Amino acid sequence: MIKMIITLKRRAGMTRQAFLDYRRDVHAPILLGIPEARHIRKFVVSHPVAAPGFPEPSYDAVVEAWFDSLDDMNALFFSENFKNEVDPDHANFIDMSSVGRIVSQETVVV
Repeated sequence: MIKMIITLKRRAGMTRQAFLDYRRDVHAPILLGIPEARHIRKFVVSHPVAAPGFPEPSYDAVVEAWFDSLDDMNALFFSENFKNEVDPDHANFIDMSSVGRIVSQETVVV
């Protein structure tokens, strides 16, 4: 399995709730509506919660997307549908200068 991990910060001037709503109600249907989304095996979005004693995180969401192979991951992210439909929507709710990404192979420890 290959996993893409992405950290996101909301666009300036956008409330946390507006960010959550937009990602769930507008952006997710765009992503899941393209045929290449079939390559995604698992997709998880995590949002910070108040945790006394821990510092405020520097991002508003962590996205984890699992794929069977690098070829499947590339089939999604480098597709014309992703480039033309999904990617342009990111600027509507994400501070694009703050996006962090890693492609990883997961090792389960526990």
